Amino acid sequence: MVIPLGSNRRPAMAGPMTHHSDVDSAGLVDRAIAGDVDAFEALYRQSVGRVHGLCLRMCGDRSLAEELTQEAFVRAWQKLPSFRGDSAFSTWMHRLTVNVVLGHRRSAGRRQNRETAAGEEWYSEGGATQERPGVSMDLERAIAGLPKGARTVFVLHDVEGYKHTEIARVAGMAVGTSKAQLSRARQLLRKALAS
Repeated sequence: MVIPLGSNRRPAMAGPMTHHSDVDSAGLVDRAIAGDVDAFEALYRQSVGRVHGLCLRMCGDRSLAEELTQEAFVRAWQKLPSFRGDSAFSTWMHRLTVNVVLGHRRSAGRRQNRETAAGEEWYSEGGATQERPGVSMDLERAIAGLPKGARTVFVLHDVEGYKHTEIARVAGMAVGTSKAQLSRARQLLRKALAS
């Protein structure tokens, strides 16, 4: 099932996904697990803004964020029977989304490594933020302009509220690397927002 996101949606810069109707979600989850597509669509509608916002902040590319949002919901539909209800559906969906984005990044990195080994050139979006005189950057654009590693750590730590030990575990890096990436991200953001 693919439900269009709508190109005029602007995701909020909010913390971890929580929703006032998480209590209501329990019934929808039970119905969706039983195969009720309408119940899953209701869960989708409750969560899509937050999921898309998280994907956008983590990858910095609107088109890719829409693809990853759809992938997160496809994966949620597939894994829904494994949802035990130990946490709110929104919390489970948040963790699943982070894993989808990080999995995509690892897969893209492996593809780039194979292409480089085969002698093909590839473009890395990673480098420094491009600055244009007279154009002020807003926070979302500044975050999108961060190198991948710094952006991931910044979003997970400062926006989503993860601890460095959690980031290290889900992103497959050392705690010290997470701290260094966060420091780098903050420096780059200060520079980008000051110009």
